[in-house]
Amino acid sequence: MDWTVFMPIVAVVVFGITIAMPNNVLLTLSAISLAGAVFAAVHHAEVVAHRVGEPFGTLVLAVAVTVIEVALIVSVMLSGGPEKAALPRDTVFAAIMIVCNGIVGICLLTGGWRHHVQDFQLQGAAASLAILCALSVLTLVLPNFTSTVAGPVLSTSQLVFVGVISLVLYVVFVFVQTIRHRDYFLPFVPARDPDAIANEEVHAPPPTAAHAWTALGLLLLSLVAVVGLAKLLSPAVEAGVARAGAPEAVVGVVIAALVLLPEGLAALRAARLNRLQTSLNLALGSALASIGLTIPTVAVVSLVIGQPISLGLDMKETVMLSLTLIVSVITLGTGRSTVLQGVVHLVIFATFLFLSVVP
Repeated sequence: MDWTVFMPIVAVVVFGITIAMPNNVLLTLSAISLAGAVFAAVHHAEVVAHRVGEPFGTLVLAVAVTVIEVALIVSVMLSGGPEKAALPRDTVFAAIMIVCNGIVGICLLTGGWRHHVQDFQLQGAAASLAILCALSVLTLVLPNFTSTVAGPVLSTSQLVFVGVISLVLYVVFVFVQTIRHRDYFLPFVPARDPDAIANEEVHAPPPTAAHAWTALGLLLLSLVAVVGLAKLLSPAVEAGVARAGAPEAVVGVVIAALVLLPEGLAALRAARLNRLQTSLNLALGSALASIGLTIPTVAVVSLVIGQPISLGLDMKETVMLSLTLIVSVITLGTGRSTVLQGVVHLVIFATFLFLSVVP
C-alpha cells in the first residue's frame, strides 16, 4: 500500500493513543507522525489539484488548511480563556509573514536559481496583493486607531463590521479567481517560449474521479491529523517557549508554521517545476484565506462566549507588516522574478523570526 494512503490513518491512530495514555515516547512518535501527515497532505492536494485544474486546485488546499487553522485557534481560545485574547492576531500576523516572506521568498529563490527567470500573471498577483493589503490593514492595524474603545480591542459593532468586510473581500476574491477572471490565475506561457511550462506532470493524464475523491478524503484526514497532533504537542511547545524566555507570541508563529507547512511544501515543489504561478496561487491564496476566514470566525466566537480579542498589532509588528506589503507590491509588480526578489523576502522573514524571539 502507498505510504501516502496509510500515513494519515497512522497519524490519526497515534493521536488517539497519545490522548488516551500520554508519555514521552508517544509524544515523540506524534511528532514523527505529524511530519508524515504533512507530506501526505501535500501529495493528496496535488492529486486533487491535477484533477480539478487551476486555480481550483490551489484553492482546495488553501481553504482546507485555513479551516483547520481556524479550528485550532478556536479550540485554544476556548480552553485558554482571556489569556489567549491575542492568539488570533499573533497567528494571523505570523501566517502573513510566513507566507509573504518565507514561502514566497524560498519559492522565488529556488525557482530563480534553477530557471534564472520565471514569469507569472501580473494581473493575478496584483489582484491578490490588493485584497491582501486591504485585509491586513483593516483587521490588524486599524484597531489601534479606533476611539470607541481603547485599542487594540474593537467594540462589538466594530468587530462585527470588520468580520463582515473580511468575509466579503475574500468571497469576492474567490469569485474573481475562479469565475470572472480565472485566466488571471492560470499558468503563464511566455511568448518567447511556449513550452516553458511543459513537463511530464503538467501533461500527465488527470486522475480518475474515484482517485480524486479518495485523495480529497485522505487530504482532509491528513489535515485533521496535522491539527490534532499540533494541538497535542502545543503544551510542549508553550513550555519550551517559556523555558527559552521567548515571548508568548512565538506560540502563534509555531502554530502558523505547522498549519502552513503542507502549502509551503506544495508551493516549493511547483516553483522547482517552473510553475511559479501555481506557487503564488498557493501562497497568496493561503494568506488571504487566513485573514478572510479566520477573522470572521474568531469574531463570532468572541461575541458568543463574551471573550474579547486583541487584533491591533504593536508598532514593531506594524512596521514589519508595512515593509512586507510594500516589498511584495514591488517584487511581484513586474510579472517576472529572479533570485534577487527571493533573497529580499527571505531577509525580511529572517528579521521577523529574530525579532519574534528577541523583541
